[in-house]
Amino acid sequence: MHIDRRSFLQLSALAGGGLALNFYRTPLAKAQGPGKPPDLTPQAFIKIAPDGIVTIMARASETGQGMRNMLPMLIAEELDVDWKDVRVEQADLDEKKFGPQFSGGSANTPMGWEPMRRVGAAGRQLLIAAAAQTWGVPVAECTTQAGRVLQAANARAPQASSGHVVQVASGQVLHPASGRSATYGELAAKAAALPPPALSSVKLKDPKNYRIIGHSQAGVDTHAIVTGKPVFGIDVTLPGMLYATIQKAPVFAGKVKTANLDEIKALPGVRHALVIDGGIKLAAFTPWEPGMEPGIAIVADTWWQAQQARKQLKVDWDLGPAASQTSEGFEKRAADLLKAPPVTTVRKYGDVDAALQSSVKVVEATYEYPFIAHATMEPQGCTAHWKDGKLEMWTTSTLPSDGRGLVAKTLGIKESDITTHMVRGGGSFGRRLQNDYAVEAAWISKQIDAPVKLLWSREDDIAHDPFRPGGTVGLKAGLDAQGKLTAWRHHLVTFGDEKNSASGGGIGGDTYPSGFPPAYALYTSAQPLMLRCGALRAPGDNAYCWVAQSFLDEMAHAAGRDPLEFQLDLLSNKQAPWKSDGKDAVGDHEPTGPDVLIPARYKGVLELVAEKSGWAKRPKEPGRGMGIAAWFCHLGYFAEVADVSVDASNKVTVNHVWAVGDVGSQIINPRAAESISYGGVIDGMSEMGQQITLAEGRVQQSNFHNHPIMRMKQAPPIDLYWIKSDYAPTGLGEPTLPPILPAVGNAIFAATGKRIRTLPLQKSGFSWA
Repeated sequence: MHIDRRSFLQLSALAGGGLALNFYRTPLAKAQGPGKPPDLTPQAFIKIAPDGIVTIMARASETGQGMRNMLPMLIAEELDVDWKDVRVEQADLDEKKFGPQFSGGSANTPMGWEPMRRVGAAGRQLLIAAAAQTWGVPVAECTTQAGRVLQAANARAPQASSGHVVQVASGQVLHPASGRSATYGELAAKAAALPPPALSSVKLKDPKNYRIIGHSQAGVDTHAIVTGKPVFGIDVTLPGMLYATIQKAPVFAGKVKTANLDEIKALPGVRHALVIDGGIKLAAFTPWEPGMEPGIAIVADTWWQAQQARKQLKVDWDLGPAASQTSEGFEKRAADLLKAPPVTTVRKYGDVDAALQSSVKVVEATYEYPFIAHATMEPQGCTAHWKDGKLEMWTTSTLPSDGRGLVAKTLGIKESDITTHMVRGGGSFGRRLQNDYAVEAAWISKQIDAPVKLLWSREDDIAHDPFRPGGTVGLKAGLDAQGKLTAWRHHLVTFGDEKNSASGGGIGGDTYPSGFPPAYALYTSAQPLMLRCGALRAPGDNAYCWVAQSFLDEMAHAAGRDPLEFQLDLLSNKQAPWKSDGKDAVGDHEPTGPDVLIPARYKGVLELVAEKSGWAKRPKEPGRGMGIAAWFCHLGYFAEVADVSVDASNKVTVNHVWAVGDVGSQIINPRAAESISYGGVIDGMSEMGQQITLAEGRVQQSNFHNHPIMRMKQAPPIDLYWIKSDYAPTGLGEPTLPPILPAVGNAIFAATGKRIRTLPLQKSGFSWA
């Protein structure tokens, strides 16, 4: 199984420009990149010192998802070492050696689960072969335990039996009849020189024997982080390094007409002041990586000096056509498009119009959600060093190979002339999939022929983010006399041109509840947007789940039915499997596998969260209510229940959240799984109070005071449960987030009778307590 960065982008493009939205719509097992996949070898990933300390290379970039723990844990388990003896080292970018090195789309778990274990098993096999050669015994008579190779008479792991036993230094038990043992450190040099076995041929452990997988392991960087050690991209320092900041126009892609650069160059510490022309071409659709935004780069001895000089800039900007864009204009245009015939049919089956006409009850609603910024804790930045026609860079990108290609194209050099060091990033949520900051640092370094660290300010990061695009959705659905869903009509007004949706703004034809109502139609229309957009955590799903699950709750109440019972009933009504060729096939064989929604798994998380939350006995009192929602995305299933109180001033308090996840047969690192799941819930709650608005093309928000995140005192207790299902493990970065938005919204309705159809909460008359 192999996916390279180009295949990743190609798969993602299925969503009409929305990166990662449809990442799993083609089964991973069939997602072969062009050409032969790299031959992974244990020698590339594993280094063993004479003292037995094992260093394992972490191939994927790390921005908080736990990749620097999880992937090495898989290797260490099959290598058969104690985790306390393992050190983790971040690999530089080299996909021929390490395979895919991106982090995004919750993809590293499903992509790494088997290959990384096989790398570890192959390393163990090499150590056994080295021992067998040393002792002149058959390989079959040797086995390993906790970092030792043991010669066993019965070719089994030594175990207590009749006769005397001895305790070896590694803490294992060795039967005297086995004779000899050796540490990995003693065998490492010989093992490294042996030809690696084919990964497909190695034998993997029975899961019941796992000692590392499935057991909580502290983050390899946790101690360094909490003690303030320099582990993040912002901490990189080089000899002779200068610092850069960039002033960009208040309107996207606005260009410099004139500026007081001579005055700026004369200020203390300033070495350079450079005009960046940029390469962005304004149009109704802005591509995923449009290039550098225009602006003025100031380079100084310290970042403080660069920032102080920036405050003295006097720039006359050519703001361009994007200055005509306003949030009010977008809302008006969306309302007009909803009244007009849809432009694109994404999926349609059954006769929706006839089904609606014959329905006993029809419900209509319009849902609106805003643009949102990623607002990572560490703003964007990159360190680059141009020297002798070659570039070395230290980047927090989660698509570093794509970044290297973009830098090479911009600077007019070969990718082979770029060395990319992957540095831990302080959060991503999809932001660091794009590489504009890396291109900027590389361009500046080449211009000044010196090492430079570019740092964005928080205000830069909010105003020039590739935003999650907003959207407006017109919904219409019908019910029969028994309160069952008869038809569902869904019209998404997004952004883009006639052929492309803004990145993160496309929608897949199999987006739930597609395939379950007896008649269904999904349409889209788009309005032009001169603004960068991108993939925000659970791209698309972070909005579509809120829309669909909120409207399902509406339909349940219109039918006089319990929302849980209503949805479980719907999930038992599978209509038309969605095929990869885009054609509906009613009555054809139901596709199976983790890449398509499996109703039994969806129902499983709903039923368990209802049980754990006491849904059936939930209190019904004024000002307090419970809401339930679930979603399937990025191969994971999550259901969540929120217990919410609303006071007389419409201040909302989330008292408690229950969450149930089904991400396959194994939770690799339970502590990390809990952390990322809790984070997803709180992140989703934050999104309910966030928005990015435009006035005369200018972003109106600038920092956390007007693009807020949840405070610790606002975070509710969260009870988390897992369903272990018979599927390979999948990722957790995305699927925990979407259900919390509708769960809270539905709880507010239960508490107040007021439906949340517009986000942020403030636009619906509510706010966080």
